[in-house]
Amino acid sequence: MPDQDAKPFNILFLCTGNSARSILAEAIMNEIGGGLFHAYSAGSFPKGDVHPMALDLLKKSGHPVAGLRSKSWDEFAGPDAPPLDFIFTVCDNAANEVCPVWPGKPMTAHWGLPDPAAVEGDEVAQRLAFAETYRMLTNRIRAFTSLPLKALDELTLQNRLREIGRDQSKAS
Repeated sequence: MPDQDAKPFNILFLCTGNSARSILAEAIMNEIGGGLFHAYSAGSFPKGDVHPMALDLLKKSGHPVAGLRSKSWDEFAGPDAPPLDFIFTVCDNAANEVCPVWPGKPMTAHWGLPDPAAVEGDEVAQRLAFAETYRMLTNRIRAFTSLPLKALDELTLQNRLREIGRDQSKAS
């Protein structure tokens, strides 16, 4: 973990539309990270709006939602972007897309999750899908923030990041 005086680690959560999963992850990390991590989110083809059920769930869970918006990953690939330490893709499409070259060579991992916005059915089924995505992201983010980042070498850390995304016990 960084020292209290150290700058926070910057994390970018990527998804195709940046309307649900990556937005949820940004809000969750900014709360759980306790100032040691600063999260952002973006999409390769942003929808332009945050999904209303994502915003509703975040509000009901006590997360601030001011400032959350659907935006392009281009905002984080330029010279004025915050330096990124970690990038996590949270949907299958973003993991298979050609990503920009990120300045500073941040560590990356794929933490793919089903898209709650794609669930068809009644409102209850859709809200359950969002709640499950929220729960799985919370578990993965808690696993990540509990890693002894300063004590792990780069290869070990990279492997642990990938394990978090693959390990369904962390998502269950």
